[in-house]
Amino acid sequence: MILTGLARPKVNLFLHVTERREDGYHLLESLVCFPDGIGDRITVSEGDALSLFETGPFASQTGCQSQNLIMKAADLLKREFSVGQGAKVLLEKNLPVASGIGGGSADAALTLNLLCDLWKISIEKDHLESLAASLGADVPSCLQSRTAMMRGIGEILSPVETLPAFSILLVNPGVTVSTPAIFKELSIPEDQPAIPERWGEVPNDIFLSLGRCRNDLEPAAFSLVPAIKKVINILKMQDGCRLARMSGSGATCFGLFETLEEARDAQKTVEMQHPSWWSAASMVNADVDA
Repeated sequence: MILTGLARPKVNLFLHVTERREDGYHLLESLVCFPDGIGDRITVSEGDALSLFETGPFASQTGCQSQNLIMKAADLLKREFSVGQGAKVLLEKNLPVASGIGGGSADAALTLNLLCDLWKISIEKDHLESLAASLGADVPSCLQSRTAMMRGIGEILSPVETLPAFSILLVNPGVTVSTPAIFKELSIPEDQPAIPERWGEVPNDIFLSLGRCRNDLEPAAFSLVPAIKKVINILKMQDGCRLARMSGSGATCFGLFETLEEARDAQKTVEMQHPSWWSAASMVNADVDA
């Protein structure tokens, strides 16, 4: 049996840091989305032992396999259910590494889902979510891979069903960012913007609502990695761009547009100006089968 799927990136449309807990973790509020049709491709098949093979443009940047979240997810599931067989996992790494769009978390979440099917594991939703949370704060949201409000340290998720479809352009300048380093430089804002109860029914509504929010990690990121601010400024200059912001702790940034044609036109311009940068244009909430 061979099973495959797409681990879509997680984009923080806004990210507010509300508090720092005594254990060092920060409490967040964030609206996350998962753009259609882009991401890492994972394929699993039967095998005697657990093994991981990597291809794709960013395969050389994933680091030690024993620390890869894919292998951690596979080993966790195997031990949890005393699975006697192994699996061959092929990762086509298309997303930049350490880039603020949850690539590793999305890979781990999809691996859990695929291996449950391969190994014919019957597991309750709450049990699977608990396993996902043990792998990292972003893994539960990637397990659902749907637009949601994220709270707590990432484990409290509320699906958002009414968000209108819009287009997005992701851009990464080719630098990795240390999330711990960003949080170390973070100054938690004293004021907390109100979160809209409804995001609206047309793209213009959500663009206006998101404009009243922010990413509280941006000031620290700008200080440590000035290239991030450059990316945002370039996105703001593109025709049709309604909002430009950093995702997560960076360095990936995004521009929001009403139409996919506008996003793709902007992508062409960015690629001409900065051919070494990574970019991807897509739709959000368009019900496209990835």
